[in-house]
Amino acid sequence: MRLKIGVFGAGHLGKIHLKCIGLAPEHYELVGFFDPDPLVAKTVSEQFQIPFYENADQLMAAADVVDIVTPTIFHYAVATQALRMGKHVFIEKPLTHTLEEAENLIKAAETSGKKVQVGHVERFNPALLALGDMAVAPMFIEGHRLANFNPRGTDVSVILDLMIHDLDIVLSLVKSSLKNVHASGVAVVSETPGIANARLEFENGCVANLTASRISLKQMRKLRLFQKDAYISLDFLEKNAQVVRMYDKSETTQAPSGNVFELETPGGTKLIQIEMPAIEPVNSIKMELESFAQSIVNDLPAKVSIHDGYEALKVAYQIIEKIKNQN
Repeated sequence: MRLKIGVFGAGHLGKIHLKCIGLAPEHYELVGFFDPDPLVAKTVSEQFQIPFYENADQLMAAADVVDIVTPTIFHYAVATQALRMGKHVFIEKPLTHTLEEAENLIKAAETSGKKVQVGHVERFNPALLALGDMAVAPMFIEGHRLANFNPRGTDVSVILDLMIHDLDIVLSLVKSSLKNVHASGVAVVSETPGIANARLEFENGCVANLTASRISLKQMRKLRLFQKDAYISLDFLEKNAQVVRMYDKSETTQAPSGNVFELETPGGTKLIQIEMPAIEPVNSIKMELESFAQSIVNDLPAKVSIHDGYEALKVAYQIIEKIKNQN
């Protein structure tokens, strides 16, 4: 079953969505797109050979799925209209501009009965996917998401722009309620924080220490997970994963396979096993859009639900509030 999809917003990310939808013809029929800037609409239409709609309502009426890639301040208005018209909604992160809008949008989604997926694309990063069904129960998490300065996106804080990716991943991995949030940040080249650090403390004792910056000299997107039986390193930029485990040699009946070496410790000889899980190269945006189509057709929960988007946004605003009050 092919779903008719309309894209709202043809900026940098919107153009990527248009391209990726074109790569998934078995799932979607691209009806067209809408952008309020007529020059942008004309240019993108000619570049991709895709029709553009001058009237947003007409595009929405023609689609089964509305793909929202507009600036965040317009997410709520477009999404609520789509849900009122009985359309499924894919909405880029962050979910909405405010928590109140997010709460109202959840109610609208529940009333409509339609599917909503939030574009937290790092859930589809090959590094994270490589863990498969591995038992992940971290007790300490260290995250760094650093980017070179780019004027695009400086209208929002680095928390909503970059850190929110790691907030979503951490909240999906830690199966416990959040207890405390500590944060600090600095506005350097704009009026909103350009670098920030947050410490999240969970009820089960897990602690996540996350740093995000968009004024760095080099790019980095890494998450390190420490748990009782393993150290897991995820590199979202290089798209690779590493799992390190330690065994007591005297208690190991069968030697672990793979890259293994011995380590002498005061407690005896340990066996260190280093695994490099196989990485399947994927187009993450294409994959998340395909996943949404499958959830609609097969009536399954969205991979990244509207509630997931809300929880990440809620913690992001807690961090923003802590930074505002840090003085």
